[in-house]
Amino acid sequence: MADVMLMKEIEDTAGRLGIDLSLVDFDAIRLPPGENFGIISDDEEVLQEESLEFDSGFGNIIVVDNLPIVPPEKFEKLEGVVRKIFGQIGVIKDDGLWMPVDPTTKKTLGYCYIEYGTPQEAELAKEKTDGYKLDRAHIFTVNMFEDFDRLLKVPDEWAPPEINPYTPGENLQQWLTDEKARDQFVIRSGSDTEVFWNDARHLKPEPVYKRPYWTESFVQWSSLGTYLATIHRQGAAVWGGAGTFNRLMRFAHQQVKLIDFSPGEKYLVTYSSHEPNNPRDANRIVINIFDVRTGKVMRDFKGSPDDFATGGTGGVAGVSWPVFRWGGGKDDKYFARIGKNVISVYETETFSLIDKKSLKVENVMDFCWSPTDPIIALFVPELGGGNQPARVSLVQIPNKEELRQKNLFSVSDCKMYWQSNGDYLAVKVDRYTKTKKSTYTGFELLRIKERDIPIEVLELENKNDKIIAFAWEPKGHRFAVIHGDNPRPDISFYSMRSTHSSGRVSKLTTLKGKQANALFWSPAGRFIILAGLKGFNGQLEFYNVDELETMATAEHFMATDIEWDPTGRYVATAVTSVHEMENGFNIWSFNGKLLYRILKDHFFQFAWRPRPPSFLSPEQEEEIAKNLKKYTKKYEAEDQDVSMLLSEQDREKRRMLKDQWDKWLNEWKRLHEEEKLLRQKLRDGEASDEEEEYEAKEVEVEEILDVSEEVLSFDFEQ
Repeated sequence: MADVMLMKEIEDTAGRLGIDLSLVDFDAIRLPPGENFGIISDDEEVLQEESLEFDSGFGNIIVVDNLPIVPPEKFEKLEGVVRKIFGQIGVIKDDGLWMPVDPTTKKTLGYCYIEYGTPQEAELAKEKTDGYKLDRAHIFTVNMFEDFDRLLKVPDEWAPPEINPYTPGENLQQWLTDEKARDQFVIRSGSDTEVFWNDARHLKPEPVYKRPYWTESFVQWSSLGTYLATIHRQGAAVWGGAGTFNRLMRFAHQQVKLIDFSPGEKYLVTYSSHEPNNPRDANRIVINIFDVRTGKVMRDFKGSPDDFATGGTGGVAGVSWPVFRWGGGKDDKYFARIGKNVISVYETETFSLIDKKSLKVENVMDFCWSPTDPIIALFVPELGGGNQPARVSLVQIPNKEELRQKNLFSVSDCKMYWQSNGDYLAVKVDRYTKTKKSTYTGFELLRIKERDIPIEVLELENKNDKIIAFAWEPKGHRFAVIHGDNPRPDISFYSMRSTHSSGRVSKLTTLKGKQANALFWSPAGRFIILAGLKGFNGQLEFYNVDELETMATAEHFMATDIEWDPTGRYVATAVTSVHEMENGFNIWSFNGKLLYRILKDHFFQFAWRPRPPSFLSPEQEEEIAKNLKKYTKKYEAEDQDVSMLLSEQDREKRRMLKDQWDKWLNEWKRLHEEEKLLRQKLRDGEASDEEEEYEAKEVEVEEILDVSEEVLSFDFEQ
């Protein structure tokens, strides 16, 4: 809103001065070095806010209270104990420990000040030692020294806060009301970030918003598409609005590297890693959880990479990302992280551990939430050299009740895949053969919504086949598997329902020898892209799983990314800057027709804007599907109008090309006529320009090519 008010002031001032702003090139304006004329940039504003916090210079000092009160003869012993406890966390400066003494009794006063080398070490010390139990009578209370300055500024008398008048906010979902039912996407190329409508009917994107240097690394849509987040040195920011993108909130977090929205986009998780002063020390990890609407830090977590790196599949600097995984569906009620022999589950009402303790699971390796229900699936590998089998367990939250457990033997590795509705869980299990020299793969398929959660085992016809990719059909009962050791692997489709029973898995078909190593289901199900990325150079096969037939085959050479739009109508393939050539993106229809292609130098990112779930019930959606012909008449008429418009535009383009040709031809004829006398002169008076009027004459021309002399000797005696 402040940006709007500033622009209105500029327009008013320009009006008084008689300046037409439409004629002003704002991008060409350059301020003198060191002068900003009172206009503060986004970064400067954040830097000023942060400098206010650290001007006092006491950010590296903590205050430790509830120390024992001791006489002078025990002073040195107490100081040694304090140094031993707090010196393990960071480097205490020389003369950086001070314990005040009562001048009358000469005894300590029960508290001390500790000065570390950096504010990060001081914050970590506060985090680790606040509540530390020295003995029964002495439990430490640790605070930052700067907090005292803030608390001293609290007035003695309470005054009611000022109530600002209500101003209605913008409709952040207005983009969903587009009359053409189009979707938006964001791209980054060079220094520019741009948002477009996907105007597939007109075979081109329609610009929405463009801003150079909008982010310093990447952009990310929130889970339901309401916000667009940007990354800066000082933290993250979210943007949104009705007609344009206004900054809605800032989240201060120095050197933020990664972000993650909760499924209901109520919370934003930010991550940073800071190098220590001492090279022998580990990096310091800082994770903040913000309320998206208020910008308030609801909970922060700090520690070393080892504190956050247990389990998972890698991330930044050895940390698995996201560190915290959200559960409970779109309500954002729970989030959890894996630790050594524990899974810590937090609830967002108080942002504390459920029942104030973690879920203890010996040697737990991985876990994942059901997409719709507060159920955790966890994997524990074999223990004791195989004496204790591996297992997969389902645990209900918040009561931590184990719903189902399956023991697994001779396990080499295990991966878990939830179906999008939480109806099924597939567990891919790699097992050792009897000789332990090789492995084979099978699947344990759990039917979560059925009584007692039955489990079915699925093995491929050739169980030694390597599993290259696995993917569930969204909102459906089918799944696809790429398997095989050949350069051209096979692709098999299965259903959790058989012809005669809904409780048995059945194979639908196997496609032999495909150039594919990745699977991309449409969000609406039914259609899938069998993609050959990397070594297969962007091979694409658009497949209809209902009819078990290929709709189209195509290629996007060197494609690095494939992403369906949220409705399943269109799909984007992109070549990002990991390749130096052919950077840009293609937009295809669901059945494999190339609609348009955009080339962009230094192309970094493409992302569709997510849509929130439909308000329609499954029954209402089914009713619409039954009466689809009634609704399609309107859109068919619109498509026909667009087709006629495109045809008219095509005809107009052809008319323009013909007019250009006629103009060029007439100009050539005019020049030809003007040069007639010159041509006649060059032809020795022949006036005709007609090619047919000529007489063929044969002319012999002799030409001496070379002359050489040679002396010959004759023998007259012979």
